[in-house]
Amino acid sequence: QVQLVESGGGLVQAGGSLRLSCAASWRTFSNYAMGWFRQAPGKEREFVAGINRSGGTTYYTDSVKGRFTISRDNAKNMVYLQMNSLKPEDTAVYYCNAVGGNVALLSSWGPGTQVTVSS
Repeated sequence: QVQLVESGGGLVQAGGSLRLSCAASWRTFSNYAMGWFRQAPGKEREFVAGINRSGGTTYYTDSVKGRFTISRDNAKNMVYLQMNSLKPEDTAVYYCNAVGGNVALLSSWGPGTQVTVSS
């Protein structure tokens, strides 16, 4: 059974940093591009960042470029999101998923991890 478990969220002041982690359970993890998504209260889930299978290519939504960095460790089946210079508008529940471009591939989502940025 495919599982995704996100962690690392918390409450931080504007300008602060957090590092999110995502643990994936499937053995062919390295065969998939991975991405991070977020859902703010009252809004639809949106794509945030993606990374290709090898980790050599990354891409981001415009609002986080220069502030967020996605990375992965295929030996550990892990994906990370380093978030710097956080803003109140980054407040959301953050999720990871396998991706094709900026579209999630798996219908089953993990529990997510809450990020709250205070002004």
